[in-house]
Amino acid sequence: MAELLRTPAGKPPCRSLRPLAFLLVTFLLVFGMVVVNLRIPMPGTSPEGEGEAARAPAGMQVVKLPRMLYPQPRVLTPSRNDVLVLTPWLAPVIWEGTFNIALLNEQFRLQNLTVGLTVFAIKKYVAFLKLFLETAEQHFMVGHRVTYYVFTDRPAAVPRVALAEGRRLEVLRVPAAARWQDVSMRRMQMLSDFCERRFRREVAFLVCTDVDMRFSDHVGVEILSPLFGALHPGFYGAARQAFTYERRPQSRAFIPLDQGDFYYLGGLFGGSVSEVHRLTTACHRAMTADRANGIEAVWQDESHLNRYLLDHKPTKVLSPEYLWDEQLLGRPAVLRKLRFVAVPKDHQQIRN
Repeated sequence: MAELLRTPAGKPPCRSLRPLAFLLVTFLLVFGMVVVNLRIPMPGTSPEGEGEAARAPAGMQVVKLPRMLYPQPRVLTPSRNDVLVLTPWLAPVIWEGTFNIALLNEQFRLQNLTVGLTVFAIKKYVAFLKLFLETAEQHFMVGHRVTYYVFTDRPAAVPRVALAEGRRLEVLRVPAAARWQDVSMRRMQMLSDFCERRFRREVAFLVCTDVDMRFSDHVGVEILSPLFGALHPGFYGAARQAFTYERRPQSRAFIPLDQGDFYYLGGLFGGSVSEVHRLTTACHRAMTADRANGIEAVWQDESHLNRYLLDHKPTKVLSPEYLWDEQLLGRPAVLRKLRFVAVPKDHQQIRN
């Protein structure tokens, strides 16, 4: 310590300067505490150039919460030590106990943004819409503005569901397809088209899901991020070599055995409109190239989604809490919540 206080010439510093230096440091510290201000960021990066819905508010704002919401400091910094909560590229993995929803809700309300939820209900899959929408009203982004975008070939069959204030449903007519695989693959093209035509002007974030599901617990703004994917429940805890990636080099979805981070589910992904547009456009182009070469990836759009998220790392990863099938997989102890779950169905009944 004495060596660090010496002048370049090796002489001790002048003692007469010490009181003056102490006063100067004290003044700067006090002055800094007076003028410091906080700017509260939204949960994720707000995309620019996506219309009024995507604009962050001008100026600085401070979130004020009732004292009752944080009686102990640990409530503000929740954590888990029994599961992976951070990816190797430092993106959070979202589990119950890793976020403070009260704080996040207040941050998000300051932004005055709208979330879009997209779902495809083609042919007999329209039968799942009523339960999907009713449970979404109970658990999905409660208290925030939401637009449901229902893609269907049967607009007249879309059920009427009571919606809370600030929430609306838009029915988008699209053609059916002979195979469910074709419906699955065409989702990327349709989402890409509507991102350009509508979504970028109407919502800030998109959450893209399957319809044969129901919400069973809170799914809120903690999932929002420029780009997020969800861990496939069937491969949670599995070795990378067991992932059912596309393994044929001829496909644009090809992932070698020695590559891959996680296996992501095709039934839940999203992000800012601009990032979802990039993702869906890239996947559609890759599938078009595969088709021209006479190949179809093993799991269609899901295979291409996994290839894309390997090359473009998601900024958040959703744990299996966010999509689970308890009938097939039981309920491991690490799942404190089941938020979005599969609906038991007769595959033979809905196949056509």
